Amino acid sequence: MKTRLILVRHGFSVSNDQKYFTGNMDIPLTEIGRLQAQKCADYLKDTPVDYIYASDLSRAMDTARPIADALHLPIHPDSSLREIFAGEWEGVPFTELERQFPDSYRTWKEDIGLAVCDGGESVQAFSERIINGVTAIAERHAGKTVVIATHATPIRVLCTVSSGHPIEKMAEIPWVKNASINIFEYENGIFTVVNKDITDHLGDLKTALPKNV
Repeated sequence: MKTRLILVRHGFSVSNDQKYFTGNMDIPLTEIGRLQAQKCADYLKDTPVDYIYASDLSRAMDTARPIADALHLPIHPDSSLREIFAGEWEGVPFTELERQFPDSYRTWKEDIGLAVCDGGESVQAFSERIINGVTAIAERHAGKTVVIATHATPIRVLCTVSSGHPIEKMAEIPWVKNASINIFEYENGIFTVVNKDITDHLGDLKTALPKNV
């Protein structure tokens, strides 16, 4: 049975606004991010949804909360859905990363599927965590529709594998925007992308990652 997965990237966070690498840091949404989360809830309020999951980091939980309120469903926090653990990169401005870690951060920007965060996860290991975590949810709720509030890099991983590319080719897949809605189907171990980076619901509240990420 096909499981429908609606992945929502968290709203605009303080670290997005201040342009530093967040990773596993627990950073809140900005006021814009909270408004974006409500826009997601308004967009999904009439969608038949059976379960809601979220990364247990507050920016994802706070994005899921108005959606859960609109759909009258509980949120299931799941640490496997967290953003990549970036080790020494976390909390460092993007421009400073280019100076402090020129080689490894260049790989992140130019060939992300081969990147290793200094003192943190490799993108390969992180991708396995995300794929295993989302697969477990999809198989637990086979045939159902599940909303998952998560982060930019997890969604990029799913976009990569659902497009038939290996993780090594992830650089060919663009980032999705804050509070974008991304729809996948899962069946028999295979993810298929239905639609991605939906942002029409955000109106003039659209935001994106800076160019040097």
